[in-house]
Amino acid sequence: MTRAYGGKGRKRKLAEPKYDRQEDQDYHQEDQQPQPKRQEPEQQQPPADNNEELPGIPIAPTELQTDKPNVIFILEKASLEVAKVGKTYQLLNSDEHGHFLRKNNKNPGDYRPDITHQALLSILDSPLNKAGRLRTVYIKTEKGVLIEVKPYVRIPRTFKRFSGVMLELLQKLSISAAGKREKLLRAIKNPVTQYLPLNSRKIGLSYSSDKLVTMRDYVSTIPSNTDLVFVVGAMAHGKIETDYTEDYIAISGYPLSAAYCIARICNALEDMWKIL
Repeated sequence: MTRAYGGKGRKRKLAEPKYDRQEDQDYHQEDQQPQPKRQEPEQQQPPADNNEELPGIPIAPTELQTDKPNVIFILEKASLEVAKVGKTYQLLNSDEHGHFLRKNNKNPGDYRPDITHQALLSILDSPLNKAGRLRTVYIKTEKGVLIEVKPYVRIPRTFKRFSGVMLELLQKLSISAAGKREKLLRAIKNPVTQYLPLNSRKIGLSYSSDKLVTMRDYVSTIPSNTDLVFVVGAMAHGKIETDYTEDYIAISGYPLSAAYCIARICNALEDMWKIL
């Protein structure tokens, strides 16, 4: 009996470790292995992945544009640059690609596409845009690529999704509306001045300007029938230098983010145009 009991005990001791090892392998397979599998399609084939998840960009509900004066925003020196990192092409940003950028003698602090993302959300979410008074947004990248953004495009809220859209845009040069052929974002030919209204007032904004103004007071001095063009820097530091702006102003005694600067502009125009 003792021998038989010992034999069963040995069987259990042999069987239990096998089960534990198998269970442990299954656990690690479930917990660890799917992570690279989920990321692999995004990294290796970003356009194909975006086509599956982003068949098109949604259109946000806005009022139709009127014959009343409109506003145009130009985001200068936007950090939107694609590079091959490992085996995949990615939109460079300081958080994810710091090691890659330093290895290639580039300052990670210069690669901030999140600034452009926040600025676009500030513009497109504004009552000014929803009332149909935003004509267009133009983005001029640090590398000189000019991008046109329609006012009724619905930009992704999360930065990861936004990066996927920008990556697809810079690779395919345009992104259409969901279920339609209309191009909501597209790369266009320079210079940006050929797309601006003839009677428009072109205003550059920077903290470094000696002309400090209150935004509401400033816009009230502009003729009511004039289209307005505001040029805002979309970079982490430095200042914009363009040859097409007629005025160059600062709207605060403190440095402001591009998104907050745009919010002040929109608020002032909404007050002047009675948009609630």
